[in-house]
Amino acid sequence: MDPINPLQRLAFRGKGVDLFIVLIVNWLLTIVTLGLYYPWAKVRKLKYYYEHTELDGHPFHFHGTGREMFIGFIKAVGLFAVLGGGGFALYYFVHPLLLQVVLAAGVIALFPLVIHGTFRYRMGRSSWRGIHFGYRGELGPLYKQCLTDGLITVITFGFYAPWFTIHLRNYVLGNVRWGSSRFEYKGDGPDYFILNLKCYFFTLFTLGGYWFRWRKELFDYYVNNLSWHLGDDRVIRFKSTATGAGMFRLIIGNLFLILLTLGFGYAWAEVRTMQFVTRNIEFIGDADLGSVVQTEQEHKQALADELGDLMDIGIFL
Repeated sequence: MDPINPLQRLAFRGKGVDLFIVLIVNWLLTIVTLGLYYPWAKVRKLKYYYEHTELDGHPFHFHGTGREMFIGFIKAVGLFAVLGGGGFALYYFVHPLLLQVVLAAGVIALFPLVIHGTFRYRMGRSSWRGIHFGYRGELGPLYKQCLTDGLITVITFGFYAPWFTIHLRNYVLGNVRWGSSRFEYKGDGPDYFILNLKCYFFTLFTLGGYWFRWRKELFDYYVNNLSWHLGDDRVIRFKSTATGAGMFRLIIGNLFLILLTLGFGYAWAEVRTMQFVTRNIEFIGDADLGSVVQTEQEHKQALADELGDLMDIGIFL
């Protein structure tokens, strides 16, 4: 089938000045409230991104609330306070090395929980064309995958990290739903390892010049391995149309925007990035969505989402 024109199918309609107002108001209110406004700021920012991103002329919607995020934020801070307090108590009253052991064990134990809970919350509170997204992954298999791959990564001194990353991405994205349709990601650990190894050495040999091409090839890899299954053997495949030159212009342009404006150009850089991403994702396949029906339930627990922020774990891995 012929590819669907990405300019007509996926687009970001936000403007730098509008996003700047959202960010500056969020920043001021967060400072004035000594950080308490942060959950509401996060929701406001997410809603701006969602509502200005369109697929087939229909915007996405985020239904999370500041109250949900605030409750999750308080729980996340409390959990970290307990872990930190317990670790420092062991440091001062038992043995200093136990602090590192407790903190490392805490991160290992929380990582799968954060990924699982964040996807459940974000997907469960997201919709498009009135149909909710959802996440069907289970915590048990995710823990098993993370602990197994994490142990092998440690034993191999990081050599196994590409396999860990791809296994995690395959599992998580493969359990994302939009109504009765599902997504699938089919990355391959050896391919991903060779891609990064090749790009690493080319970047060294070109004194950093190949780095922009590396970013472009990673974008291609992430996009091209994703597909959308609508049922009855109807599949929409994602295809990257990004170029090395386009990636170069995006990164260098954003760098100058931020540096020359002393950071005030961040909003415009974000808009340029979103426009680049949406402009360079093409869809190939049957896009008849009429048979997709609502099957997913909303999930309103935002604890893991806030833990993800505190641990700096991104939702898209």
